[in-house]
Formats: sequence, structure tokens, C-alpha cells
Amino acid sequence: MNVYELSSAAGLPCEIDPALVVALSSQKSENISPEEEYKIACLLMVFVAVSLPTLASNVMSQYSPAIEGHCNNIHCLAKAINQIAAALFTIHKGSIEDRLKEFLALASSSLLKIGQETDKMTTRNRESVYLLLDMIVQESPFLTMDLLESCFPYVLLRNAYHAVYKQSLSASA
Repeated sequence: MNVYELSSAAGLPCEIDPALVVALSSQKSENISPEEEYKIACLLMVFVAVSLPTLASNVMSQYSPAIEGHCNNIHCLAKAINQIAAALFTIHKGSIEDRLKEFLALASSSLLKIGQETDKMTTRNRESVYLLLDMIVQESPFLTMDLLESCFPYVLLRNAYHAVYKQSLSASA
């Protein structure tokens, strides 16, 4: 952790944000055992992963190629998820990479399920949320594209990029 603190103080980018680790460490409760806190951290990541599909029903979740982001700023979740996971599992001495692999598998599975939905209102921005999954992997120093491709078909990402760019062209015409 000292290396990350020194790197951060020098202005260098870090895989783990030392200020976030300190802030989250100060929130530890003395009434809860370290094992329970670790379980809670894992459950938080599960909650985020299975909640991603709900973003597809939001009208503002549309990806805009012009701003290279989503209209409601859900693209910021990519950095937040990676930073929070890194900080939480640094505190709890867990494997950051293993927990993020689990997160990726759960999020992929959840997003693949919305591909089977027939209700257009709940899936109106499905492609834009697929792009969020790609952004999470691109932002992560712990995840790779081959890991993503092992649990989420690349063809869906390619089609999602094509769909949002096509939609933005038709909207501007």
C-alpha cells in the first residue's frame, strides 16, 4: 500500500486509489467480523453486477458517440466499479482479480438475459449497456478482453457498437 501512496503523491496513476482505501478503511465497524465485512464487499459486487440490466430500461442510458459516453453518465460506473473493487479487496486482503472475474461473469450473465427479453421498454438501451460492460473491462487493470470474450460474445459488442453508431447517425439526419 505504501507504494501506491507514494505513487499517488507523486501524481502517478495507480491501480489502487490509496485515498479511497483509507476512506473505506475508516468505515470499518468493530461490531462486524472481518469475514462478514468481506462477505458484504463480495455481495456489493454481486448487487452491482445483477443490477446492470436495469439500466437498459432507462431512456437516458443511451450511448452517444458524439460525447463518447452515456447521456446519464453511466459510463462513469466503469471507473467506479474498478476503483471500489480494488479498494475493497485491498482492505479485505482478497484477490482483486478473482473478485473482478466473478463480477464480470455475473454481469455478463445478467446482460445476456436481457437479450432474451421481448419487452421493448425494458430493453430499449440494451446495446448501450453492453458497451458499459466493454468500458468496465477497458478501464480495468485487472481484467482483459479475452476474459470478457470468454463470458460475453464479442459479436454482441460489435453489433452493439454498430447499433448505437447507426442510431446516432439516423438521429442527426
